[in-house]
Amino acid sequence: MADAEDLLMDAEDDAQCVAYIKSYLPQDLKDKFSDDELYYFLDIIYDYYATSGIFDKEPDADGYVDIDLDEVVNYIIKKAKKEDMGTYEHDDILFVVQGEMEYSEQSCE
Repeated sequence: MADAEDLLMDAEDDAQCVAYIKSYLPQDLKDKFSDDELYYFLDIIYDYYATSGIFDKEPDADGYVDIDLDEVVNYIIKKAKKEDMGTYEHDDILFVVQGEMEYSEQSCE
């Protein structure tokens, strides 16, 4: 039962994160990405976190780990192209990554 509850909580959190990212995006990007694309980007961001070793790094004195946003953006662009999801502009994806980071920071407070 806990697994089903965890999945439901993860899905709810992802939905809230996507809504946050949509509100975070500049006006000219709000209609550029579909919800499906934003969920896809989230999956890739989470994949990056899981495979990059970022969680193995020591946090700084404030408890934060430095994440290179350009590295995350480049990972998304490369993976999306490889998986035939489309070609995306660096600056556009950067806003998505920044939105996810902002959401994560707020939800941890």
